[in-house]
Amino acid sequence: MNFQQLRSVREAVRCGFNLTEVAHALHTSQPGVSRQIRELEEELGIELFVRAGKRLTGLTEPGAHVLPIIESILQGSHNLRTAGQEFVAQQSGALSIAATHSQARYALPGAVQEFRLQFPNVRLHLHQGSPQQVAQMLLSGQADVGIATEALAQYPELVALPCYRWTHAVVVPPRHPLLDGPLTLERLARHPLITYGAGFTGRSHIDEAFARQRIVPRIVLSAMDADVIKTYVELGMGVGIVASIAFEAERDTQLRAIDAGALFGINLTKLALRRGTYLRGYVYTLIESFAPTLKRRVVEQAMAAGPDVATADYDI
Repeated sequence: MNFQQLRSVREAVRCGFNLTEVAHALHTSQPGVSRQIRELEEELGIELFVRAGKRLTGLTEPGAHVLPIIESILQGSHNLRTAGQEFVAQQSGALSIAATHSQARYALPGAVQEFRLQFPNVRLHLHQGSPQQVAQMLLSGQADVGIATEALAQYPELVALPCYRWTHAVVVPPRHPLLDGPLTLERLARHPLITYGAGFTGRSHIDEAFARQRIVPRIVLSAMDADVIKTYVELGMGVGIVASIAFEAERDTQLRAIDAGALFGINLTKLALRRGTYLRGYVYTLIESFAPTLKRRVVEQAMAAGPDVATADYDI
């Protein structure tokens, strides 16, 4: 038994049982992948995959039972290498962060700047995507740390920890009618709205608020990027609803913001890590810089806990 055999099995599942894609991912040939899988099956005395001719179509019952063990062995191997590197070069290495646009653009810069000053020899990689893409980057090992408001707590393979609470703001041009008088859902619904797409930056709270009042809002444009939303508000296409951190008075001089926390409630941004991953020391430094309540002791406690422990147990 060897690690290449285990990787072949894991990648076969990740690639939807397409051996051509597995061979590409592992930088080898398709016959080589098939041979590695067959040799492992012969050694274990079980068939791991259901086959249709030469094609793999799924996992057998023994294969489904064995897969988590294979994942654990490979994760342990990765952790072992990382632990060794930790002592060889404690001030250098790489750190990959996956975040939604709002987090990468508005919430992360201060923490990243502080981290770079403290660890100038660590190579930082910043990936942006939807909350689901952030989760997948964590699960695949492409990212070490993930930050988003939506979705991360839905994956038992991830440890999702609360970072900070925030509210939405309504953004309008100067002298807009909504600036006069109290902001209500009824008044807001009289205008065309521009806000985040489904699954982004607290959009679910916006939809739920209107639904509770049985109001159907007229959303004329949705986007994942607050800067895009503000641009179209400036063009007069409608009223924007964005994360309050996305409004910067010194930059957004052609807009005015109205706090909408009372309408849409409080949102909670979370930081996620893949369960069972070994974290180098400087990762804890970045996490605490971004979310001061997430000290190393708190993160280690959460990583050691089972997936049934709710993130509410680690309050902010």
